Amino acid sequence: MTALRKRSVLLAGHATSIALEPEFWAALEALAGSRGESLNALLARIDGERGERPLASACRVAALGVCRGGATR
Repeated sequence: MTALRKRSVLLAGHATSIALEPEFWAALEALAGSRGESLNALLARIDGERGERPLASACRVAALGVCRGGATR
């Protein structure tokens, strides 16, 4: 089993940390790069659109979209 990698980010003016598997981080970095935005900007957008879903889950769903050839809004 792959260990989670935790990163600290600033979202909506507050610091938080997100723990994801390295494979999900790689997919999110690829998505951010393909859009010409920073990883933090992508995470801020995911955070703003996630509704009631936990942030780590919303990040995994966004990363899954990359693997399926789709993209998040």
